[in-house]
Amino acid sequence: MSLTLAQADAIVAATLAQGRELALRPLTVAVLDAGGHLVSFARQDGSSTLRPEIAMGKAGTALALGMSSRAVAGMATERPTFVTALGSIAPNGIIPAAGGVLVMDANGAVIGAVGVTGDSSDNDEACALAGIAAACLTSGS
Repeated sequence: MSLTLAQADAIVAATLAQGRELALRPLTVAVLDAGGHLVSFARQDGSSTLRPEIAMGKAGTALALGMSSRAVAGMATERPTFVTALGSIAPNGIIPAAGGVLVMDANGAVIGAVGVTGDSSDNDEACALAGIAAACLTSGS
């Protein structure tokens, strides 16, 4: 199964809805397919200028290393030189902060990733998880 545009758009809509419900700062969300290609994207009014790159970077980080960007943050503490070096070879850079989450199909295969930025990293991740769940998909660690 591959990530469809309809699923990616549903993730974006639900992610932003969760941010509005929680009264968060303006969010930016990017949904990438398993190959790291942008499928859907939105930036709320008032989002700062670097947010698109950060959102794609968080999603790309999850795809590049096969784990959430939160887990990569933990890895960066243990192996900072390694994680720093990855930034120069990763297409969207490496963002070792929560908010980048893998998207899995019903069989547990990675079909994409979501990256959210704009509020605290914990809130960004919570919104990404809500978006994935709303699209009837599951998230990976």
